[in-house]
Amino acid sequence: MNRILKTTVIAAAVMGVVGVAQARDQVRIVGSSTVYPFSSYVAEEFGATTDYPTPVIESTGSGGGARLFCNGVGEGTPDITNASRRMKASELERCIENGVTDVTEAFIGYDGIAFAQSNANDPMPVTRDQIFLAVAALVPVDGELVENPYTNWSEIDESLPDRQIVIVGPPTTSGTRDAFEELVLEAASENYSEAYGGEAYSDVRTDGAWVDGGENDNLIVQRLTQDTTAFGIFGFSFLEENSDALIGSTIDGVEAGPETIASGEYPVARSMFFYIKNQHADEVPAMYEYAEMFMSEQMIGDLGYLKGIGLIPAAEQARAEAREAVANRVTLDVSDLH
Repeated sequence: MNRILKTTVIAAAVMGVVGVAQARDQVRIVGSSTVYPFSSYVAEEFGATTDYPTPVIESTGSGGGARLFCNGVGEGTPDITNASRRMKASELERCIENGVTDVTEAFIGYDGIAFAQSNANDPMPVTRDQIFLAVAALVPVDGELVENPYTNWSEIDESLPDRQIVIVGPPTTSGTRDAFEELVLEAASENYSEAYGGEAYSDVRTDGAWVDGGENDNLIVQRLTQDTTAFGIFGFSFLEENSDALIGSTIDGVEAGPETIASGEYPVARSMFFYIKNQHADEVPAMYEYAEMFMSEQMIGDLGYLKGIGLIPAAEQARAEAREAVANRVTLDVSDLH
């Protein structure tokens, strides 16, 4: 059964009906669509093997999850938020301003960002530079910055097919979008540093070549099976799960895979996390038990269940340190995020 269909998602409005002031058994989780499948797997296992109900999970994107999580303590705010990039210092500062002063960071492993298309096409290797020129709102042409003029891939590089540029990607609230902008757009813009005044550039074009695919990566996958001209940007785990229908592009000559992502050889790899609101511990006793199950070797280890659905495990020492941080309820400080 598809892992996404196995977990019930309850809308954010429902989360606000009952506050955390009264003790409750059900953990409430928001955040990253990329971490969502892993969190969902743990949630189902937790519901099946403990006396607590299955946690409620809403896929809001990393940024959207951080906003909900940092709205305050109690009053129906989430207990945990998932993130496919590290929490930003500005997000934690907002948490603290709203009274969320005791947050623990849980590092769970790695994922890569895939650049993929329907397997009805031939493979199309790309570089970060080529992706940048296809996606950026302003690009250098003859030494001047102009609105992106490229409509076909072959206009960027004659080695690429004469095929319309259509890229379906995540919205600005997504951690995948944040990582894509940093690891692809900003990195490639360094090749044109003078044109951009020495600043990193990551603005995405809005003329239709880039299509906002929403927070649910499965919808991007579905779009690619319907539109074989399009490319999609989403977590590697979704490419693995849909390998019967999609093919990924090598990026800078490197194929996305567990080994290349874990080693950092694949240039578009990122870390994944969830964040725990320790101030909810008394009212939500299941929260820590869920977190400890998530951090267990059974889940995130080299032979863990989550590896089977696309998680790239961290090194043993890194896993041990992350597990210890959760067990000791280490409070995240703004200085840790700079």
